[in-house]
Amino acid sequence: MELKQAVGIKAAEYIKDGMIVGLGTGSTAYYFVEEIGRRMKEEGLQIVGVTTSNRTQQQAEGLGIPLKSVDDVERIDVTVDGADEISDDFQGIKGGGGAHLYEKIVADASERVIWIVDESKMVTKLGAFPLPVEVVKYGSKQVFKRLEEKGYHPVFRTQEDQTLYLTDEGNYIIDLHLGVIENPVAMGAELDQMVGVVEHGLFLNRVHTVLIGTSDGVITKEANR
Repeated sequence: MELKQAVGIKAAEYIKDGMIVGLGTGSTAYYFVEEIGRRMKEEGLQIVGVTTSNRTQQQAEGLGIPLKSVDDVERIDVTVDGADEISDDFQGIKGGGGAHLYEKIVADASERVIWIVDESKMVTKLGAFPLPVEVVKYGSKQVFKRLEEKGYHPVFRTQEDQTLYLTDEGNYIIDLHLGVIENPVAMGAELDQMVGVVEHGLFLNRVHTVLIGTSDGVITKEANR
C-alpha cells in the first residue's frame, strides 16, 4: 500500500457517526474520501460531507456520500485535507490543485482540521513549493506586475493545452517561486492587502493534527492549536 493511501485510510478512523465532515481535495485526500465511501457501504457509517472542490464533489457523489454546502451547515466537525508543504511549526502551503480558496473557507468553518501527507511534504521552512495566489481576471496582469516588481518570481498557472488555469470560481492563479518564505505571517498579510488577490495558499495557524505517511507507518503530530 502506498503512503498516500495508508494515511488516507488512517484519517478515516477519526470520523464517527453523525459528523459533518469536510472532504479535502488532492491525491492524498482522494484516498480518505474513498475510505469514507467504503465505510458507509460496508460498515453503515452515516455522515454528511462538505466538499472543497468540484472534483471532490463528483467523487463523493459517485460514492453515495450525502453532501451539503458549507453555507447550509452551522459548523463542520472535522475536515481532512492534504497539503503541499508543512513546516516545522505547522504552517502550510496548499493550492497545488487550485482548490485553496474553497479549502480555506471549509477549514475556517471546522472545529478540527487534519492534514494528511506523505513524509516528502514535511519541510523546515516553507517556500520550495510555489505559493499559489488566486486573482480575479480583471487587472490580473497588474497584480502580476506588482508581484514581479517585488521579486516574487510570479508565473501564471496554465493547463496542459497552455491556456490559463481557471479555478472553480473562474479565477486565475499566479504561482510565486520564492524558494524560502522567511516570514509566512508577513507574506500572508501582504498578499491579503493586495487589491485583485482573492486568496493565497498560505494556511497559517489552521491545522490541529498532521498525519504523516512514512515507510515505518503513519506518524501523528499535534499542533496544539
